Amino acid sequence: MERLQTKLFEAATQNSITSLQQLLIDDPLILERALVNRFNETPLHVAAMLGHVDFVREIIGLQPQLVNELNSHLSSPLHLAAARGHVGVVKVLLSVDNRACFGRDRNERLPLHLAAVKGHVEAMKLLLEARPEATMVTACGGESVLHLCVKSYQLEALKLIVNSVTNVVDFINCGDNDGNTVLHLAVAEKQVEVVKYLVSMSEVEVDMKNEEGLTAMDVLIRSRRDLRDSEIEHLLKHGDKPTKKKAKKNSWNHFMKQHDVWLEKEKHTLMVVASLIATMAFQAGVDPPEGLWKTNRIQINDQNAPAPSTATHNNSINYYTDFYVCNTMAFIASLSIILLLASGLPIRRRLFMWILKVITWIAITSIAASYIIVIAYLRVVGGDESFTLQDPQLYTVLVWIALMFLLIFCHTIRIIVKLFKKFRNGWIKCTRFLS
Repeated sequence: MERLQTKLFEAATQNSITSLQQLLIDDPLILERALVNRFNETPLHVAAMLGHVDFVREIIGLQPQLVNELNSHLSSPLHLAAARGHVGVVKVLLSVDNRACFGRDRNERLPLHLAAVKGHVEAMKLLLEARPEATMVTACGGESVLHLCVKSYQLEALKLIVNSVTNVVDFINCGDNDGNTVLHLAVAEKQVEVVKYLVSMSEVEVDMKNEEGLTAMDVLIRSRRDLRDSEIEHLLKHGDKPTKKKAKKNSWNHFMKQHDVWLEKEKHTLMVVASLIATMAFQAGVDPPEGLWKTNRIQINDQNAPAPSTATHNNSINYYTDFYVCNTMAFIASLSIILLLASGLPIRRRLFMWILKVITWIAITSIAASYIIVIAYLRVVGGDESFTLQDPQLYTVLVWIALMFLLIFCHTIRIIVKLFKKFRNGWIKCTRFLS
């Protein structure tokens, strides 16, 4: 007799309906004995756990009472099938007796609880369709099926349960034996996506307190610090809406991205401009304006020429020196721009962009200063004063200087603000960490 029972379990394991039929011929009461004998599991438990739909259908057709039999863990065949996500087996078992949906195992869990813990959404749909009121049954510790979903990191199962109930407000805000709601648990487990989903629902009470009088925010503050804390804190305070600070940051990042793309597209244009400045500076250096270089050389080397006045000699020397300093700076700066653009460096890197901007300002400013020095020299040579208030060149110079100082001032303020924000954020994080 024991040998036949062993063969019956082997048939269940192998999904062999032929072997089952042969065993029934050898012993017509073999399934009845499975009901009265104290086995850890019945053949139906084995077939349900392994997902053998045909064998399950065959055996419950012969002995439907096996559906409600429990093993040593107080689990029914429906518990095992739901825990493994065998949709076909769950459907067959429910067609015999859907009251098995309310059977509790050793941990006081229903088949729905086990399916939710494992995230078997399709099996959950069948169980909810058969007995939707099973969602209101709590497990050990007063945990609802929602608590089990959060503890098991099953967001899709959580959404399915929430969408299946009618009284969402009381259900989603219910606490376990410690008064912790699903939001408390999600925050404690640092589950950002679950917190985001919960706070997006108007029915969720964010300020609900547990038995210790703690809200979800209090739980976050008391928990171990984590990189996800700032995002969870924002979600608890503002929901899933971006903060003004984050919006500004995103706008700035978008601006920088567009600027980088623009710089990439204008690479060849910058190359042409830099080449033009280099050509102008080279030409002006080897062939300066009439008299600027020659006059100075004659004054220094011609011993027979009459000595010029001290004022004229000093002015000539100053114009000569200033012109060549500015012209050389423009030439070297423009060559540096060409070298950087042709080097193949990542043009979208902010450090590279900043260096390129500084060198471009130097090149343009130096070539402009060379032009102003030459104009001033030619006016002196022509017998006029260097610059008067009536000269448009003077206003051009003043506007240019004001523009340069404005750019330097704005960038300096921007750097100071960035450093201050970094220091303030670091100080806040340090204070929070120490507290």
